[in-house]
Amino acid sequence: MTQIMILAAALVLATAVGLLLRRRAGRVRSSYIPTAGIPTAAPDRAHLLAKVGLNGDGPTVLHFSADWCGPCAAVRRVVSSTVAQLADSPRPPADVELDIDEHPAIAKELGVLSLPTTFIFDAAATERFRISGVPSAADLRTALAPLSA
Repeated sequence: MTQIMILAAALVLATAVGLLLRRRAGRVRSSYIPTAGIPTAAPDRAHLLAKVGLNGDGPTVLHFSADWCGPCAAVRRVVSSTVAQLADSPRPPADVELDIDEHPAIAKELGVLSLPTTFIFDAAATERFRISGVPSAADLRTALAPLSA
């Protein structure tokens, strides 16, 4: 009887931990901290971002993926459809996908700990939002719309 109680308690605890971890998945979290005259990106970071395609013409959606990542295909679909919907805006967003295995330096610089991870940068290459997991198209559009206007 004691063993069953311990097993039941372990299952309840594991379920609670799993629910807490999944609660943040796919949510768009702001990572923008306004500064007064202080550069927002270190020179190395700015160089790495420019090297992978953040050109400063408008907002950029940068998402990390890998061949072995199943949810990354869903992120690819959501990002491409959202970027296509905003293509007629004054500053249309760019879509940059990086394979984490091919670009470990920039993944480390941006603090990517799991896949899929998506970033939204403004035209000045300042990180504005970070999304771990698969974002909803509506949340992604809501985050991009003010930057694309």
